[in-house]
This record gives sequence, C-alpha cells and structure tokens, in this order.
Amino acid sequence: MSLKLAVWDLDGTVVDSREMIQTAMEHAFRKSGFAEPSFDDTRKIVGLSLKTAIENLLPEADDTSVHQVFEDYKSSFVQLRADPNLKEPLYDGAMDLLSDMVADGWLMGVATGKSRQGLNHILEMHDLEKFFDTHWCADDGPGKPHPHMVKKNMDELGCFAQNTVMIGDATFDMQMARAANVHALGVSWGFGKTEELAEAGAHEVHHDFAGLRAGLYAFREKV
Repeated sequence: MSLKLAVWDLDGTVVDSREMIQTAMEHAFRKSGFAEPSFDDTRKIVGLSLKTAIENLLPEADDTSVHQVFEDYKSSFVQLRADPNLKEPLYDGAMDLLSDMVADGWLMGVATGKSRQGLNHILEMHDLEKFFDTHWCADDGPGKPHPHMVKKNMDELGCFAQNTVMIGDATFDMQMARAANVHALGVSWGFGKTEELAEAGAHEVHHDFAGLRAGLYAFREKV
C-alpha cells in the first residue's frame, strides 16, 4: 500500500479554540478603539494568517491601525491563556483518532494559520507533537487558501497529491486542499458551516469524529 498523508488544520478541527479566539479578537478591537466583531464575523476569517484576517475584518482601516490590532490581538491572546476560565480543549474523539491513525501507518502533517509560537503552544499543551511528522504554519510562507502549506507537507514526506487528504473546518482549508489537488474533508464542528464548506470544495463534510474516521479510512482504501 502506498503512503497516505493526512494534513490537519488545528483551530476548530482538532482544538476547540472558538471562545479563546473570539475573546482575544474582542479585546484587541476594543483596545484599539474599534467596535468588537461578532462571532459570525470572526469565524469567517479563522484560518487566514492573522494580519490578513484583521485586514478582512477592518477593510477601511489604514496600515497603522491594522498593525496595532495585530499586536493587540497577540498580546491579548497571551494574557488570556493565563485565565483559568478560558480553555482550548481538544474535541472529543480527536486524540483517539490521531492515535489510531499513527498506529495504522498514516503519515501526519499540519497546515495551520497559527504563528509558529501559537502552533508550538498548542502542540505542547495537548502533547500533540508525537502525532505529527511535519507541520507548517503562517510564518512559513503564503497562508491559506494558497496551497503552499499542503505542498510543503507533501514535499517533506514524499507523498503525492492523490494520496493526500486535508482535514479542516474552514472554507480556506477546503480551497487550499482543492488548489493543491488533494482530497478535501470538511468538519462542521468548528468555524465553518456545512453549506459553506461544501461550496468551498469539500469532497465530504463530517459532523462527528466517527464519521470523519470512516471518511478517512474509506479514502485510504480507495487510493
């Protein structure tokens, strides 16, 4: 059997960061004098690199203002991580699926809009490093939906597009997967809605980890 590579998004796919991201964005906007974005506004930009995300949320703002919100968001996020009432838990079923896939011989990668610092924090906090053979983030080159991160995962691990699957919860994940010519599996428990993921190119959208597991192993057997 040829090598099979699963490339994972993190926020909204493996880790439930919805409350943390929204709270940090509200703090940053408020500190910089802008009206707080709604969760519906925020969820639509999750997955993009941070600067691009803020530019999308503040299309009329000048570069100085965007940079200030960018810095305020980063500092707010660090401060919020010290708040015991705010958590970034793993979704139920995530650890079991990752463990089983590694045991079954999958190659595993990450493609995330997080910074390298944010990525390392999540990997450390949940002891996830052991599951992944490589990981790529917003600091490493063009961000989502550009196919750069998926292609770097494939290049690093010697896998072809037809043997690679991207798992994510955002429209940008599905667009990135399609741009890289890999199989796109959407999940509906994070930031993207089912219909949005489908419109963005998802080959399938799953609603729990049991369904995702079935989709991944069906893909493995087909190719």
